[in-house]
Amino acid sequence: MITFGSALTSQAKKLMLLGSGELGKEVAIEAQRYGIEVIAVDAYDHAPAMQAAHRAYVIPMLDANLLRELIHKEKPDFIVPEIEAIATEELLHLEQEGFNVIPTARAANLTMNREGIRRLAAEELGLAAANYRFADTLEELEQSAAEIGFPCVIKPIMSSSGKGQSVVRSSEELSHAWEYAQSGKRGHGTRVIIEEFVKFDSEITLLTVRAVNGTLFCPPIGHIQKDGDYIESWQPFPISEQQWSEAKEIARKITDALGGYGIFGVELFLTPDRVYFSEVSPRPHDTGMVTMATQNYSEFALHVRAILGLPIPDIKLLAPGASAVMKADRASGSFYFAGLEKALELPETQLRLFGKPVTKPGRRMGVALSTAETAEAARDRAKAAAAEIEIIYL
Repeated sequence: MITFGSALTSQAKKLMLLGSGELGKEVAIEAQRYGIEVIAVDAYDHAPAMQAAHRAYVIPMLDANLLRELIHKEKPDFIVPEIEAIATEELLHLEQEGFNVIPTARAANLTMNREGIRRLAAEELGLAAANYRFADTLEELEQSAAEIGFPCVIKPIMSSSGKGQSVVRSSEELSHAWEYAQSGKRGHGTRVIIEEFVKFDSEITLLTVRAVNGTLFCPPIGHIQKDGDYIESWQPFPISEQQWSEAKEIARKITDALGGYGIFGVELFLTPDRVYFSEVSPRPHDTGMVTMATQNYSEFALHVRAILGLPIPDIKLLAPGASAVMKADRASGSFYFAGLEKALELPETQLRLFGKPVTKPGRRMGVALSTAETAEAARDRAKAAAAEIEIIYL
């Protein structure tokens, strides 16, 4: 029998978020629906999830000693990484001591950088994936790119939301790609991954949930990226029965290998004759914010339910829907949003303003969510709503 106390009592279950952005904020809200005591941790103060948590701490997330000290102080029942740039080696040690890392410390560690997860997927599991090489210097990058061929894709082995990623079409572009990868990386080291450019028709996110009653799949989500970050997503994305079968098989294999309970964002390339593995995140995915409007359980509700060991009997698409992001175009600590009343005149539309304390060029500050009779109509509606929102800088 699973039992829950109330937050801020001696019977409380504690959930510690490592990373407290907009995705973590929704996890915090869903956890509190079950009376869970939420502790939000990030490298800067007033992060979105901190505004919805019972307590918050600011520490350098890659500092293993401070991370260990904080976890021993709070003794959380669930440690929930929300970002990649964490001292994940320390999480492995803490898990051995009996702490519960979601989904597992190994999953957090492997997916922290692209090398670990790519070797697991391609070399151990034999999943279809683009050819790849690794390089620690510009000279190694030049050699590896020549072996892979052009065009190719250059990425830091650790980054988020596609930062530092570029498509290189000739050897003359490699120096710039190297510098761009270094500027967009997270953590230490210079290593990059060089990938074959797969000529895919589309790219999808397949949200995959490992729960106490088995593995479940959300309807596929389509998305568009620009400048390394997603700008819109929609659900469902139309795929053939063969693609759906292959996609689920790949997602099941990679998530079974990572283990644990929770939601995984599995990114896949679709070609006319094959489905290719791209990446996996052992946590809610930014493109999955659309599920706050489209499904009976959002990806955040699914994540928390799975984490807590509660059953998930079904996942249903209630309506086709879409999300469109709102981004800042400059750095500022003094600003406000305008145009909400115009955006919300649109039917079947919601807004989420994340509450980030400062803007930065290209920083995601909010999202519009819309449903409609078709995904295409929802995309038009969500983009129209997002376009109404203006950030006024003071």
